[in-house]
Amino acid sequence: QVQLVESGGGSAQPGGSLTLSCSASGSSSNVNAMGWYRQVPGKERILVAAWYNGGKTTYADAVRGRFTISRAGNTAYLRMDSLKIEDTAVYTCKIGKTWLELVRASGGSWGQGSQVTVSS
Repeated sequence: QVQLVESGGGSAQPGGSLTLSCSASGSSSNVNAMGWYRQVPGKERILVAAWYNGGKTTYADAVRGRFTISRAGNTAYLRMDSLKIEDTAVYTCKIGKTWLELVRASGGSWGQGSQVTVSS
């Protein structure tokens, strides 16, 4: 088990940028998958970006080309560029030993979540 601390949430205007971070305490040697989910009221929580298997990345269609996930040591970063109003959501970091742990609701570990609001 590890603890996750998230930061970087806040407000931005359409077209603006924000960067989220997710830091895992202790050793991350067994953490082979990290990513962010997002959720808005009345909609299903979806995986928007993930880093796994030593550097592979994947993105949801809605954010591809605008969001970039990276990892350095025990910290993952999600750079969000060209923000849109529809990006408004609660973003929550998740880690897992494997890709399967990341995508299964019962697997892995979750951060506390942070609000991202995009409005004009």
